[in-house]
Amino acid sequence: MNTIKIGVITASDRASAGIYEDISGIAIQETMRDYLKSPHEIVYRCIPDDQNTIEETMIELCDQEKCCLVVTTGGTGPARRDVTPEATENVCEKMMPGFGELMRQVSLKYVPTAILSRQTAGIRGKSLIINLPGKPKSIRECLDAVFPAVPYCIDLIEGPYMECNEDVIKAFRPKS
Repeated sequence: MNTIKIGVITASDRASAGIYEDISGIAIQETMRDYLKSPHEIVYRCIPDDQNTIEETMIELCDQEKCCLVVTTGGTGPARRDVTPEATENVCEKMMPGFGELMRQVSLKYVPTAILSRQTAGIRGKSLIINLPGKPKSIRECLDAVFPAVPYCIDLIEGPYMECNEDVIKAFRPKS
């Protein structure tokens, strides 16, 4: 069984400068370890909230590192430096708005400010890129909601077969 590569990008000026620990990126990595039964490797980057840097990092993880899934955290709100969705749109051939719609719907159960989130997802080649919020609790809530569709999406874009730990999360694949 081949090792699946998963990219994790934290877009944060302060975390990338070492002002504080990147607990969001760690939360994504822990969640992937919980979810996945398939052997996998995390390719992690903590970068500033700069659109060009975010785009270059997404391209690197998709095209050079061959990550079938790239999960971002940070930069999805209305603040001036929040540009992760714009970077995602610029590097993707197809947008997958259902991911963002579902994540906002789930987050609204917990906080009314979920309407300020601009999370999205898209396809670049054989990679799925998903933007997540910045708080670890919200990251898990959002991933719990959308991840059941991720393995099948990766199947459809001709990525590697991703097997989940069914005790933690159940992937949905149509019956053949």
